[in-house]
Amino acid sequence: MEDTADQARQLASREATEWLILLQEEPDDDDLRRRFEVWRAASPLNEMAWVATRHVSGMVATMTPVHADKWLPFVDRRRGTIRTPTASAVGIIEALKRRWLLATMGMAVAAAFAFVAAPVALVQLRSDYTTGTAALRHLELQDGSEVTLAPASAIAVSYEAGERRVRLLQGEAFFQVKPDKARPFRVVAGDVQALVVGTSFDVRWETGSVSVAVQEGIVQVGASEGAFTATERLEAGQSVKVARKGEIRRADEPPHLIAGWRQGQLLAQDRSLRDAVDELRRYWRGAIILTDDALGDLRITGAYNLDDPEEALRGMARAHGAEVRRVTPWVLVISGS
Repeated sequence: MEDTADQARQLASREATEWLILLQEEPDDDDLRRRFEVWRAASPLNEMAWVATRHVSGMVATMTPVHADKWLPFVDRRRGTIRTPTASAVGIIEALKRRWLLATMGMAVAAAFAFVAAPVALVQLRSDYTTGTAALRHLELQDGSEVTLAPASAIAVSYEAGERRVRLLQGEAFFQVKPDKARPFRVVAGDVQALVVGTSFDVRWETGSVSVAVQEGIVQVGASEGAFTATERLEAGQSVKVARKGEIRRADEPPHLIAGWRQGQLLAQDRSLRDAVDELRRYWRGAIILTDDALGDLRITGAYNLDDPEEALRGMARAHGAEVRRVTPWVLVISGS
């Protein structure tokens, strides 16, 4: 339950950052302002995240960009032209600072929010193994089982006489379990657990859901702490997605497509754009913003190169006639055409 609270705080902070960037890019968009106010009023957590985000952006706004005098001419992205300002020196610096503020927000997402600093630090303290953005890590556990960690992931390992337990604290991991009937292997992610004796399977913890996909063997998926009552038995080529409140969605996946990220590919089969973007965020050193929920609900199918997350995102968007804009070197915005 504590892990779920951590994810909720991180989600609220990321959304607050995205709203700040969108509102600064489109200050006269009344519809955008109304949607922002709805989001802000939806929960106390959103309000707290917004206050923290505004505080950080205020600190950034008081700083002057380094080498600002070398930024001319600069790109006016709103008009799509290159121009050289002719205002006074003070006016030029102020214009540059506004652009620099937007660019800096991408770094602020990862480094400056006091609101999420404590939860992120807590994950680091609780984990035994972690990975950073766009980094994979292969591990061999003490029993000979193997784990491959996807980018931006963390696990904690606990072995006892009658059980082998791994807690997925964030992200995604692929497990190749050495058989041992006397000590079942258990993977816990939030309110969901996967129990096996010996098999190969993938566990992904996304915002609001946990997915388990089996490449080989049999996996029993159920609740870790009584959060829901249903249990699912998965065989090779089967997967299940467990959302909050225990909603369950089963699917079939060709075994060779499971955990394609280990080969540098995002393999999507009738997957929501929102879920695919969540995975791409682990490979992009900045922020990726979806401008509306309807866009995130669209379904995609295809193979995308994780070594080039921006091009992968553009490919997903093209499938539905959507557009990807690079607002700053660190921020990509997806919007309808």
